[in-house]
Amino acid sequence: MNTIEKTTNNSVNKRIFYPIFCLGVCLASCNKQLDKLPDNRTVISHVDQVTQLLTSAYPHAVYMAFTEPLSDNAEDKGTAPASADPESYQINSQSYRYEDVTSVKYDSPIAYWDSCYRAIAVANQALTYCNGPDSANFAAQKGEALVCRAYAHFMLVCLFAKPYDPSTAAADPGIPYVTKPQGTVFEKYQRGTVQSVYDNIESDLTRGLSLIQDKTYGTAPKFHFTLQAAHAFASRFYLFKQDLARVITHASAVFGTANPASLIRNPVVDYATLQYQQLAIKYVSSSENANILLQEAQSSYFDNYAQYRYGYGQGLNANFFNGPNVTGGEIGIITYGATPQVFNFPKWSPYSTGNGRYGLFPLFSMEEVLMNRAEAYARTNNTTAALADLNTWVSRNINNYNPSSHNVTATKARNFYGTSNTSLALVLAALDFKRFTYMQEGLRWFDVIRLGISVVRYAGSDFSTVVEVIRYDDKRRVLQLPPEAVNAGLELNPR
Repeated sequence: MNTIEKTTNNSVNKRIFYPIFCLGVCLASCNKQLDKLPDNRTVISHVDQVTQLLTSAYPHAVYMAFTEPLSDNAEDKGTAPASADPESYQINSQSYRYEDVTSVKYDSPIAYWDSCYRAIAVANQALTYCNGPDSANFAAQKGEALVCRAYAHFMLVCLFAKPYDPSTAAADPGIPYVTKPQGTVFEKYQRGTVQSVYDNIESDLTRGLSLIQDKTYGTAPKFHFTLQAAHAFASRFYLFKQDLARVITHASAVFGTANPASLIRNPVVDYATLQYQQLAIKYVSSSENANILLQEAQSSYFDNYAQYRYGYGQGLNANFFNGPNVTGGEIGIITYGATPQVFNFPKWSPYSTGNGRYGLFPLFSMEEVLMNRAEAYARTNNTTAALADLNTWVSRNINNYNPSSHNVTATKARNFYGTSNTSLALVLAALDFKRFTYMQEGLRWFDVIRLGISVVRYAGSDFSTVVEVIRYDDKRRVLQLPPEAVNAGLELNPR
């Protein structure tokens, strides 16, 4: 296992079932037990209808409500939230304590599992039409459907199976990789292995990338897997797969000929000129260059993330965010909140519909891609390129930026992280920069599991007393499958 710890078109009328119901294991968490397949049919007779159908091939659920408290981005702030609903609070508290979350509410792991398999079902249904008699006319839609299917399976295997380890992946249980529309309500599935899931993801991703055509997305490209978004996903996938050359290739394809500095966020400027709500709107705006792929979801997290008991508080603020960093400068990302109980960053702008509270959030953005590439360069000992990417981030995120005093150098990084290994020091810098950027967004958890980083729980805001250490091999770090998984013939994860 590669761990930080261990190293310190129009002619065919085809009738399809819609809505598509998700994998049998999650039926009980959605609409309880269904005794027959739905017969709510839509006639697909035009390529544009397949494009529209694919808007439902993305998980419309958030993961940060449980991944953020699982990670080392959370501490016990000492008081319960004043207004969070009981289920929302339960998801936060059970995740922090590494208990299997029992809620099936939309912010829970079970709801995320359900949403991913619903997205997969839609992608598979779209593919049945894309592979029809006039399939040549549906190449772009097939490309999007394949990448959507790959993405949802990737998120599931990251969360509900062991992290990819080339030495054990062929034996580690994976998650069901579903490639056909569901024929009956209750079907038996096999988990396969982590290796087989990764092989299927790579196949779908590679084929999809060769087919995607951005012109099909009209005026809303940032809500679809454009070529840029698919390359961003590939940079994350290959980082997990430890194929560093492909991380660099796909990350570079995201930036193209543009200077990455012109694409990432500039909080030093924006936080000084925009009001809180303006910042929240800008953060998830489709006009923001940094946003590559956006998604909408119903969630309590967007309204309550600042006040949960387990989250970003005084200890993290003092010991990480405003503590010493490798640049020697001051991080320009401002923490908002009158007290540590509500410390937050303006990243969400929730809104109400007739069905509840919704919000937009980025599935992929430029800073992650930049740090993926920086890490890959560092691991392949391309120190010059790694430093260039790291200092691109520094130039936009350090107050009163001065290249001569704030830019990261190999010596500076080795000294700060206390290692003689330049590669490791630069990897740690990339991970810290990513952590600064995505605090409260749940992405830190994916680096924690990918690299086997121990999660340390502290008592008190000075972080002087260690309460618990959740090691890389703790079984609780692999989320439990929904209890209904046994109905589909799946074995639960060990506890």
